[in-house]
Amino acid sequence: MSLIVPIDPKPTFEPKPGEPLPERLISGSPTFKTWAQDASKGEIVKTGVWEATPGETHSIKGTTFEFCHLLAGHIEIEEKGGETYTFRAGDSFVMKPGFVGIWRTIETVRKIYVTVSE
Repeated sequence: MSLIVPIDPKPTFEPKPGEPLPERLISGSPTFKTWAQDASKGEIVKTGVWEATPGETHSIKGTTFEFCHLLAGHIEIEEKGGETYTFRAGDSFVMKPGFVGIWRTIETVRKIYVTVSE
């Protein structure tokens, strides 16, 4: 068994569909697709590709650390009590545990993600 796991940015298998929880929806009617591609450490570390259509939601990380690399799209993330960041295809960022803010998908976004949950 290899300890290298390639992440396919354009997976051909069916994604898991989703949508924001009603209490997290701010505006629009965004939908989500998740192509989970790896899980390790008893599901503590997860990696895959995620896509969201335009809309605005509350983002609450809780105890989860997340690294994101945008493959496509345009988003704004507004940290509660802080700055608003703009990210586009090619950008990477980290949301640390405890992050609370607003995620605005301006143009359908697709990202590679790595999450680590406590």
